[in-house]
Amino acid sequence: MSLDGKAVGTVLATLLMTIGAAPARAQAQGDACWLRGDASEVAERASKHDSTAVTLNGGTVKVCYGRPQRRGRTIMGQLVPYGQPWRMGADEATAIHVPFAARIAGVDVAPGWYSLYTIPEANQWRIVVNRDAQRWGVPINQLIRGKDVGSGIVRAEQLDKPVDALTITLRPTSKSAATMDVEWENTRVRVPVERR
Repeated sequence: MSLDGKAVGTVLATLLMTIGAAPARAQAQGDACWLRGDASEVAERASKHDSTAVTLNGGTVKVCYGRPQRRGRTIMGQLVPYGQPWRMGADEATAIHVPFAARIAGVDVAPGWYSLYTIPEANQWRIVVNRDAQRWGVPINQLIRGKDVGSGIVRAEQLDKPVDALTITLRPTSKSAATMDVEWENTRVRVPVERR
């Protein structure tokens, strides 16, 4: 059987859509982290990928992020400039999955996946919740910002001991609430996450 040019194009388009949709299906099935590339490509990255999770009233909240290293650099205010959007990690956008209606940094969200980025300042960070969870973390341009759900302000704390690799930890504060603690270099922010 031979195919004409239009039929070949249709077959190729269907195949490409199927291949491109595979990560979306994996993430849509629950709390699987979305990663661009195959396992060998991910393993070769300079920043390792990590995740953290917490159970609130029977549902599991999960955060997926890349862990850049300090490597002797000044992070806050230099590598991560104040007043500029930052992906809050490395590589893919930092993403959060909530299996229930929730409030993240004061922003009401429906169940599902969201990406997070921040606009840091020395004493506070603006945490932005975005609808586009399956994306590379940069650039954070008008196209990305057009998908923002909302944002909230959290206080930046100084740490006594420096943290070399960006670390995000979900810590329960009650049966239905937690904080997403983001620590790097000498800074920590605590982002409230609660079930509505």
